[in-house]
Amino acid sequence: MNIWKDKECVKIYFQYNAELLKIIKQISGGKYNESENIWIFPIKKYDEIISRFNYKKVENGIIPSINERKEKLREYMVRKGYSPKSIKNYVNHLNRFLIFSNNKTDIESVNKYLLNLLEIKESSHSYCNQAINAIKTYLREANIASEIDLIKIVRPKKEKVLPKVLSMSEVKSIIDVTENTKHKTQLMIAYSCGLRVSEVANLKVTDIDSKRMVVIIKQGKGRKDRIGTLSVKMLEQLRDYYKEYKPTNWLFENQMKNGPIGTRTLQRIFNAAAKKSKINKPATFHSLRHSFATHLLESGVDIRYIQEFLGHSSTKTTEIYTHVSRKSLMGIVNPLDRLG
Repeated sequence: MNIWKDKECVKIYFQYNAELLKIIKQISGGKYNESENIWIFPIKKYDEIISRFNYKKVENGIIPSINERKEKLREYMVRKGYSPKSIKNYVNHLNRFLIFSNNKTDIESVNKYLLNLLEIKESSHSYCNQAINAIKTYLREANIASEIDLIKIVRPKKEKVLPKVLSMSEVKSIIDVTENTKHKTQLMIAYSCGLRVSEVANLKVTDIDSKRMVVIIKQGKGRKDRIGTLSVKMLEQLRDYYKEYKPTNWLFENQMKNGPIGTRTLQRIFNAAAKKSKINKPATFHSLRHSFATHLLESGVDIRYIQEFLGHSSTKTTEIYTHVSRKSLMGIVNPLDRLG
């Protein structure tokens, strides 16, 4: 539903809904414009209409353009301190929704968009949930929908997808087949510290503390700092890398040497190494992080330490690795092996 002021009248648009139609007919002075598919009321009815529908006022009573809506969301997220990646993702989600809905922001349009994502686009539930988060963030900030309206947005069940984990021999193979010193160092530090691809890209030379034997991961996901252990082998590799490339600010510079390496470049490096080592699993750069956590768990490291290494806010997030760890299965004899 959209309600806005236009000169000396109030206009209301909503797709057919028997409950909304019943409420609107209780307000006197209204006329239905069939050609525009809107209801029109005298301007003096604005406050009554807003009250009846529990509708939060659109600023200045004017429907903003798609670009104005996107900019409003972007500015809000910048003020709240969201990461550039989150801002980009949310703004893109909002943009796709507004194009689909022809700039309509009623709850029915939101639910139709989500149905399109699931049935036509065959998007994952996690993708749809991120779209919902983006749309809700905008609707709240722009004071377009009440919390009662937002509850009507149907959220798909969260998918339980197990992380893609590589064996220790597969990780070793990926590292061994990588001959380029820089590429090998990137893959090694990702696995050694359980880093996200963006965290590898954003490492600085000063983040390597060889005296304390730690790697400082600054402003990771959720704007949190944390530390990872610096292994002896990793330190030796970093020293070889430094002698050859001599980075000054970013640990892994881009080709122009004016900024950090891109995350897509890192993903391509991993894909090339996985292909060369003949690994057919659907693995990504992030699989190095999953493998790090799983291998620690299998070696007996307490899950609370693993939680800290990964930067998780709760052990509940870390517990997903218990579902892919072989440790709990190793003592179980498969009944097939017991058949004579």
